[in-house]
This record gives sequence, structure tokens and C-alpha cells, in this order.
Amino acid sequence: MKNLAIHARNLLLAMPVSYGDARAVETVVETIQVKNGVPQSVTFTTSHGIGVRVIAGGCWGFASTGTMTKSAVGKVCRQALKIAESSAVALVKAVELTPVDAVEAVYATPVTEDPFAVPLEEKLSLLTRADKAMSGEPMVKVRQSYYQGWRRRSVFASTEGSLIEQEIVQTGGGIAATAVGAGDTQVRSYPNSFRGNFHSAGFEYFRELDLARQGQRVAAEAAALIAAPTLPEGARTVILDGGQLALQVHESIGHPTELDRVLGMEAAYAGTSFLTLDKLNTLRYGSEIVNVVADATAPGGLGTFGFDDEGVPAKRVDLIRDGRFVGYQTSRETAGAVGEGSNGTMRADGWNRIPLVRMTNINLLPGTWKFGDLLADSDDAIYMATNRAWSIDNKRLNFQFGAEIAYEVKGGKLTKMYKNPSYTGITPEFWNSCDAVCGEADWIMWGTPNCGKGQPGQTARVGHGTAPSRFRNVRVGVVR
Repeated sequence: MKNLAIHARNLLLAMPVSYGDARAVETVVETIQVKNGVPQSVTFTTSHGIGVRVIAGGCWGFASTGTMTKSAVGKVCRQALKIAESSAVALVKAVELTPVDAVEAVYATPVTEDPFAVPLEEKLSLLTRADKAMSGEPMVKVRQSYYQGWRRRSVFASTEGSLIEQEIVQTGGGIAATAVGAGDTQVRSYPNSFRGNFHSAGFEYFRELDLARQGQRVAAEAAALIAAPTLPEGARTVILDGGQLALQVHESIGHPTELDRVLGMEAAYAGTSFLTLDKLNTLRYGSEIVNVVADATAPGGLGTFGFDDEGVPAKRVDLIRDGRFVGYQTSRETAGAVGEGSNGTMRADGWNRIPLVRMTNINLLPGTWKFGDLLADSDDAIYMATNRAWSIDNKRLNFQFGAEIAYEVKGGKLTKMYKNPSYTGITPEFWNSCDAVCGEADWIMWGTPNCGKGQPGQTARVGHGTAPSRFRNVRVGVVR
């Protein structure tokens, strides 16, 4: 891959382009699923290829190939140039890139145990043990356990002189129990819904999840939800657990702060954003205790790397500081709109896709509360855990989220259980109602491996660090 990326760069240097880069990428994914004690699928997929971007005549051109030969690379370099030159016929505004230092570097995810060296039999054993732990509840009709190992090796070479090699390794998984009874179906998951949680780490992270230890509790809660009442409608104080809050951050902070959405460069698939340029440094996004960063250096995050797919080094930047909106996620092309350099958020999901502005790790920074103290201070509140469903408009303003389970908070304890809990709100109003964020002891990095954006669609792997937090006067139980 390295030789072909360098070969592509050398070809581009001899072409009439103002800029060019090549990304050679190899991705390996292993996925294992067990259902009701029986392995349902064991898949092992690989993909490799090289993508070439150029700027010529003020326009982008991109082409790619899965054939890893010098002749194929030469062809895609010429194709990319031809696409750029053809686009220049309808040029409206020439592409301008903010500067970045050229570097030669190597980056790799810290890994204790190579997930691809662990025998399949051992992985299946861990999953079937978790499945067995969920098997004691008669009302639980479907038991699922899931594992994924993911590795991406890449080489980036640009006409500006950068040559960057990276190896990103990620693992994770989870369990889910589905209970059926009385004309109802309820699901409980661990450590999070939609297949679990994922980290940039080796197989040691999957071991640490200890899925079998949680199986009995997960199944019991799924069964108990069948008989639980539905959360009634009203205005309540709400405490969100870290997993639910991670999706709240993702949808109502992560996506709207992507600058390409604001500038109208991304609209058809994922919508635009209410965070127009005039709101930068002026909008009161949340209360003074709300501090959010985009941090591609955070240990364990799915959005953690050494350099983005434009060769910009990983950074930690403020998006919301003391409740004030202070920053966007930017690329070399979009950053000039706010008079800054790129903060390194351009990523593509493979060799055959052009990079887009994508979330890194969008983290709500820890506060000062202990979870037990927060419960004790929140009499007559609702605690919601684990996302089940969500909806948000294309400006990222009006939203409704549903969770798997809720409890009434009385006397400093979690008491009455509710099923089908939901809440709704308007983004700035909701974040301004936040009056408590738990501290580092309760702060967890959550991984979202399936963030969609772009046309053709791309799937990004992103992270969100959160801790349980409290919000006042939130509409809950809204079902219409």
C-alpha cells in the first residue's frame, strides 16, 4: 500500500493539479452473532483499494480502484484529473484549502491483545456463556449476543509532502434480551442498545465487558417491563444515563456542529443545521455547566486517530464552552469560512469514498456530581436508560427520544419501573435546562459504529464520552 500511495503522489506531482492526495486503505471486519444459544453468523470481510483526490481548475476530482497495481493507480489519477477539469466548466467558487504542515508519521491504536489472533472458539464461548446467562427467564423469547473486531490500515500521501501510515483497531459487542407477553414486546440491552458498545482497543476491551455477568439482570429487566406501566405524559425532571445521553449529544450537538452542514454542502441525506455562522460565539447553547469538545485524541474513542484523511493531526477543540457555542467541526476546505485552520475531522469510510466532515469523539465533559448524590438531590424525577428510538428534524432542533427503561426517583432511590419512556424538546432549550452533570467516576466513552452521512452513503465510527446528567422541566411520555 505504501509503495502505491507514493507512486500515486509522484504521478500527481507531474500533472496540472494544484493539490492531490492518495489514500490506500485495507479494512478487515470480523462479526459473530449468537441467537438463542446457536451461532447465527460468523463473517470475516476484507476490503482494500486506493482513492485519489485532486484539485484542478479550482474543482475537486476523485476516483478510486480496488486493483492494487501501478497501472490501475495511474488510471485513477488520470480519471480524477479529468473529473476535476470537467467540473471546472461549471465552476462557481474555486476550492481553497487552509494550510497544514507536511508530516511523515506512523500511528497505531494501543492494543494489548490482537483481536484477530484470538481463536474463534474462544469468542464463541464468551458469547454463548452470555446467552446462557439470559436463559432463565421464561418470558424472554429471544436472546442475542454480538461481537465485532475491526481493523483499518491506511497510507496517506499528498503532493504537499505528507506521508502518514495508520493502523486503527476497534472491538466491542453486547447482549440483548427480548421478552414477549400480554400482547407486548420489550427489550433490554447491555452495555448499550444496537449491538452494544465499542472502543478503539484490542480484544481486552471485549473481555472487560464481561457480558455473562450481566445476562441474568438484563433478562429479568426485559421480563419485568412487560408488566410495568407506560410512563405517563407530563413535565418532569429527567436524569439520562450515559448511554442515552451519548445519542442525545450525537444528534443535537455532534451533527449540527459539522460545518459542511451549515454551509449547505451536506443536506440531502442528513439534513442541514440551525447553527448558522452568526451564532458562533453568540448562541447560549446550554447552561454554564455544559462543556462539549470534539476530541480525536481521547483514549478508547471510535473517533480517535493520529491524523484525519487530509493529513491533519488529531486535535481536541471546544464546541461548547460554559454553555456558549464556540466552535465547529471543520475540514481544510470549510475552515476558511470561520477564519481558522482545519481541526481535523475529515474522514471517509473506505478507499472508494471521498472524505467528509465527520464527528470524532464529541464528549460532554465531566461535572462534579456523584451519581448517588444526584439521585438524592432529585426527588420526584424520572431516570431513563438505554436508547430505543429517536427522531430529530433536519435542522437538529426539534427531537423526540425513546429509552428502553425508566424509573421514578423517590427518596434518593430508583423506585417504580416504567416501560416505553420518551421525552421531547428543542435543542437549545433542552441543553439550557441541564443543571447537573456527574463526574469522572461515572463518565464512560460510548462508541457509535454506524453514523450515516453523505451521498453515496458513508458509515462513520464515532465516540461520545458522557456521564449521567439532569435536565429540568422536560416533556416526557409524549406518544403523539
